[in-house]
Amino acid sequence: MVLKKIIENKQNKKKSLGVLLDPDKLDYAILANWASLFNQYPVDFILVGGSLISSDFMAKSIAFLKKETQLPVILFPGNSLHIDPQADAILFLSLISGRNPEFLIGQHVLSAPALKRSQLEILPTGYMLVDGGKATTVSYISNTTPLPNDKPDVAAATAMAGEMLGLKLLYLDAGSGAENPVDQNIIRAVQSNTTAPLIVGGGINSAEKAYNAWKAGADVVIVGNALEKDPDFLNELMHVKDSFQQSDAIKI
Repeated sequence: MVLKKIIENKQNKKKSLGVLLDPDKLDYAILANWASLFNQYPVDFILVGGSLISSDFMAKSIAFLKKETQLPVILFPGNSLHIDPQADAILFLSLISGRNPEFLIGQHVLSAPALKRSQLEILPTGYMLVDGGKATTVSYISNTTPLPNDKPDVAAATAMAGEMLGLKLLYLDAGSGAENPVDQNIIRAVQSNTTAPLIVGGGINSAEKAYNAWKAGADVVIVGNALEKDPDFLNELMHVKDSFQQSDAIKI
């Protein structure tokens, strides 16, 4: 089970790495390259999805990844239509940083019957959008205002509320292609005030930024855009992740 693995990794102080793939940017040739890379550098999770999916390639992408790799494939849905039972699990995202009822509960009601029929592992996740320095697709689609990147107390209170509501995972996201990643003080504040595993993504385009996120308290780091531009970046990320198992005094 995906949630069990994430929790066990957290308990064992083992950092995790996930890669987010956007179906709109994929074809079979690109997928073959990704599969080869994942087999060489096995990440912990593959996330598939996004805020806006305009192609019909998501199902084909998941089927290909399930066939060519042994890694868990997790849906990262933008709405109730982004459900595919071929995946292993789905991040059931409640946008707790916003006040749009559609993304707090509305889309969840629409998707619940299909999810109930599926064999997908449901991962109840408190999703918190953080200001990454520029407007992102998720802020536009969800019609919500991101959390300020310099207000750790607001982020911590939001995360605590989500955990008290029973959400099993917390996700801080600066958004795809963010200019700035989630501030370390926000990560640290959320981590120190909650017990749920913490996922951090958006704007992580260097090994140093990934290290900083893990060091501040992220249990899972998610990368996407940076790997699309430089697949060799994955080797650097794996090196940083593995180094946490050896020493907390790693220098980049």
